[in-house]
Amino acid sequence: MAPWALGALWALSPLRALWLALAAAFLLVLLLQLLPPGLLPGYALFQDLIRYGKTKLGAPPRPAVCRAFDVPKRYFSHFYVISVLWNGFLLWLLTQSLFLAAPLPHWLHGLLRLLGATQVQGPAGGEGALSALLVLVCVWLHSARRLFECCFVSVFSPAAMHLVQYCFGLAYYVLLGLTVLSQAPLDGHHVYVIGKNLLRQARWFHILGVLMFVWSSAHQYKCHVILGNLRRNKAGVVIHCNHRIPFGDWFEYVSCPNYLAELLIYVSMAVTFGLRNLTWWLVIAYVFCSQTLSAWLSHKFYRSKFVSYPKHRKAFLPFLF
Repeated sequence: MAPWALGALWALSPLRALWLALAAAFLLVLLLQLLPPGLLPGYALFQDLIRYGKTKLGAPPRPAVCRAFDVPKRYFSHFYVISVLWNGFLLWLLTQSLFLAAPLPHWLHGLLRLLGATQVQGPAGGEGALSALLVLVCVWLHSARRLFECCFVSVFSPAAMHLVQYCFGLAYYVLLGLTVLSQAPLDGHHVYVIGKNLLRQARWFHILGVLMFVWSSAHQYKCHVILGNLRRNKAGVVIHCNHRIPFGDWFEYVSCPNYLAELLIYVSMAVTFGLRNLTWWLVIAYVFCSQTLSAWLSHKFYRSKFVSYPKHRKAFLPFLF
């Protein structure tokens, strides 16, 4: 590997710095959960900010002012509407550039350069264009499936999330799509394809990554179906919004297999990137910390609410945590 390429691999671009900061912030929040409540000033406000859905039920009493910032949890669907539209738009621009040699818009090219996308120098590019295309397709498919689940599979209770969480969720999928697109090698305003033949970039890790994505997505869908069916009768009619102990599939091992599947979906994209994309591993670090926090809070809720909750179940990672 050329010295300039090695330097670019490990350079801390603005995009990498942002994902690193997000991962560190959620790791800190997770560690703060281990402290006694009395040691943390503003504990109730802090807990209200990081919890959503059922985990708010296990939080300290909420100050009345906090309720003014409640957003219905069912608005999760808005995240995926934004993602389907925005990342679908980015996917269309990427395919136009790859197959029709259309240049990226000036505003998008400038934004990608600002985030840390690099121009191709010399005979480089590798499998980057195909990897970026496949990962962006996976992000779009994942968002479309989650939107379908929010509309037709999940049964939302009157639970809430914080307005800050809602705004973060809207911005998250915009940033995620830009992160993927910034990994495509640029040649001026075009995406660089080595040899001008996209199919020649196909490697074993592209196939493995896509297969892993399908496998992880199928398990996440199955887990969401199990959760939705807890609030339906055999005819599929919603009969209540109470919480029940879920059983089946990965629920036999962990309390939050849907979060575990989410992590594996992102790992599958790292495989599709060839396992050597530092930016995407920082994205995974954030996903791991955020999903671990959510799983830990959910696990505590289940154990506090149900005396008969299975003792062998872990929160997030089978047999470990």
